Amino acid sequence: MEFLTPLVGLYAAAAAVPLLLLLYFLKLKRHEAIVSSTLLWKRAVRDLQVNAPFQRLRRNLLLLLQLLALAAILLALAGPVLALRRGPGQRYVLLIDRSGSMNATDVSPTRLDAAKKQAKAFIESMRTGSTLSWRDQSDHAMVIAFDHRAGVVCSFTSDQRQLMARIDAIEPGDGLSKLGEAVTVARAFAQSSSVETPGGPNEKSAQLVLFSDGRIDDLDGIVIGADELVFHRIGVSQGNVGITAMSARRSYEQPQEVEVFVSLANFGTEPVTRDVQLAISGNVYAVRSVTVPGCEAQAGADPFRPGEATLNFSLTHSEAGVLEVRQLGNDALACDDAAWSILDPPRRLSVLLVTQGNPVLESALSACPIAKLDPCTPAGFDALDPAVFAARQQYDVVVLDNHVPAHLPECRYLVFGAPPGGIDVNSPQELENQLIVDWRSQHPVLQHVNLSNLFAARSHRLFLPRDAEVLAEFIESPALALLRRRGNTYLIAGFDVLQSNWPFEPSFVLFCYNALSFLGVQVGDEQRHELAVGEPITIENAPAEAVFTVICPDGAKVQLRPDPGGTVRFPGTSRVGVYTARTPDGPPSFYAVNLLEPQEGRIEPREKIEFAGMAVAAQEQGVQRANVPLWPLLVIAALVFVCIEWLAYNQKIRI
Repeated sequence: MEFLTPLVGLYAAAAAVPLLLLLYFLKLKRHEAIVSSTLLWKRAVRDLQVNAPFQRLRRNLLLLLQLLALAAILLALAGPVLALRRGPGQRYVLLIDRSGSMNATDVSPTRLDAAKKQAKAFIESMRTGSTLSWRDQSDHAMVIAFDHRAGVVCSFTSDQRQLMARIDAIEPGDGLSKLGEAVTVARAFAQSSSVETPGGPNEKSAQLVLFSDGRIDDLDGIVIGADELVFHRIGVSQGNVGITAMSARRSYEQPQEVEVFVSLANFGTEPVTRDVQLAISGNVYAVRSVTVPGCEAQAGADPFRPGEATLNFSLTHSEAGVLEVRQLGNDALACDDAAWSILDPPRRLSVLLVTQGNPVLESALSACPIAKLDPCTPAGFDALDPAVFAARQQYDVVVLDNHVPAHLPECRYLVFGAPPGGIDVNSPQELENQLIVDWRSQHPVLQHVNLSNLFAARSHRLFLPRDAEVLAEFIESPALALLRRRGNTYLIAGFDVLQSNWPFEPSFVLFCYNALSFLGVQVGDEQRHELAVGEPITIENAPAEAVFTVICPDGAKVQLRPDPGGTVRFPGTSRVGVYTARTPDGPPSFYAVNLLEPQEGRIEPREKIEFAGMAVAAQEQGVQRANVPLWPLLVIAALVFVCIEWLAYNQKIRI
């Protein structure tokens, strides 16, 4: 048995026991009165003798019962604990999963709350050294919470109250579950920890204790030693229907028309029917019913395949708005029941063509559904003020035809010929007689574009940076490439169209159509406003004196200022929903954070988790308390002694 707070009990005993004994030594003060006989006052005389000062303390049942009750209360204040585990002190690292699937409500109130409860029970089971302990060593533990990132909640300590308070402070998240970083952090702390027990340094490695449903994304890349990790499984249910894909796009030719695609997955075994609601800025536009089949068995390492169903919505909306798709059924996981998309106001593209004269290219661009096409000479483009050009935002796309500009205003560029400078693309020489040998036919720029007959008499050899995307290749050099630099997007065709047979091919006009659509719509603001859980909100080119207020889905507000480069970053997108960024003098900007991950939607807890080369089975039972606190029994004993003392006193009065 150990005492958690022995000094408290000793101090209380030193004050209370003498006071109780003193009450039995004090003489009672009485008023003198003349009576005819003392026969009826024998008991009063005996009571007077008992309370006479400085006499020997007589045997008294009431005093004994009161002392026993007081002793029980004082022992309870000392915090006695019956420790059922033996051995030297150990170190533990508690790994608590706070990912999206841990928000499932199949365990009341949520899986995360159940994991925290089991973790606190484990903390209560740790050996705790004290002044009057039978052992000289105590256990130490640290706590790490993780989803797609890991965070140290509490470093190594033996203070159980601190550990449990930090566990209670763990907040849920909606992201993926990745354990690798948490294991790396745990091992680093365990190796560098200076924790030493009074008996000597603790040489044994720390035990990893995992509280999770087992839905972890990166198990294949983690190596665990034998008996290094103990897995406590959380959760009981597998039934869940979630949205796993969602996109909303305006038509390039009819910008007021919006096409919405939704994919739902059923992770249960039985087919279910769900109503899917489409709303724009809080106003319900349509509700459609869909039946999602149950999961299916398939060959392979993971035989599980969820049932899938898709829906398409077509609507006309000529304004900006926040589009929400929500499945209205009740299931255990709410964070994947809805998805959001930010709709920009419809607009037709404005294109600036910088050329000395290219009627073929001008005709191809004019055939595309754009609002306007303005030709400009290279000298006129170089004379423009880049700051004024970017501020006016007159053009969505700039087409450079065989011109290397002196400056590059902020915009999106379609480049034919030599690449512009300052974007990390080198072109030291020209090539002759090049044929296309391969191209990415699935990329949006090259959809339905056949480049098999494309021949360039003269082209530039392109040396691209690592982050560039090669869309098509000549025999000796990339032919088409996509590159992003300093907020600009460059789609580069490294040859002059007039030095090729491309203008005579139907694929040329189709390429121009796809390129303008891609640069004007898919690489615009819409992409930057739809984020995955944990992906930071980034606002570029913010004024240095501006103060941004980010409003989270739960209503919390965070104020941010731009860094010296004019960039505002908000990394706190751990929950799904719509985030709003406001400035005092500007319109609000909306950002949609979605959980479109089948890995988190599959909430069935795992019986065992497969690491690289090793499987760890879940514990058969949850964490059981190993240290039994005795203070409740002592409090009950004190109440029993008080009751007996009260009965004895009343019985004595009646005699």
